[in-house]
Amino acid sequence: MSVSVNSSDQVCENGTAELLPATNDDHGGVIVDMKDAMEPQAFRALLRASIVQWRLQGKKGVWIKLPIELVNLVEMVVKEGFHYHHAEPHYLMLVYWIPETTNTIPANASHRVGVGAIILNDKNEGEDITVAAVREVKEETGWISLEEFAAQPVTQKHGLFKCIHELCLAKVKGNYAGFFHCL
Repeated sequence: MSVSVNSSDQVCENGTAELLPATNDDHGGVIVDMKDAMEPQAFRALLRASIVQWRLQGKKGVWIKLPIELVNLVEMVVKEGFHYHHAEPHYLMLVYWIPETTNTIPANASHRVGVGAIILNDKNEGEDITVAAVREVKEETGWISLEEFAAQPVTQKHGLFKCIHELCLAKVKGNYAGFFHCL
């Protein structure tokens, strides 16, 4: 299918627009995983033509993964209406919502929380999970006092442990305001 593109856009010999390489995602969108260097203006032309084609195809979200080496293309992507989704050490992910409907692209997770407890003792079978988690923490830490925790070299050395100590003190004193206490 041929699409109409601006005269500045790249057109193949058969008259159809050249498009960015993309794969379909599981949610009606496409993923562009850029690997090769390209001049920013040529990239912008391909991006514009691709969006026109994807709109005609009824695609919804567009994900563009740009390796750090292709940082020169970020300005063009942003100028076309994309916004930052997330960044990793070796790439930047940008997203664009095509339809005139509510954007359903999920926000990137900004925090990671993990909690775990394993009980390998038959006499604890059927134990309430909350009670078990508290018991495991007590067993693993010896349930040291707050003063002992504060005196630990690791607590004095690392900001996270200092923050935990401040949060615990605030809780004991009735001044606990959540994790914003030590920011």
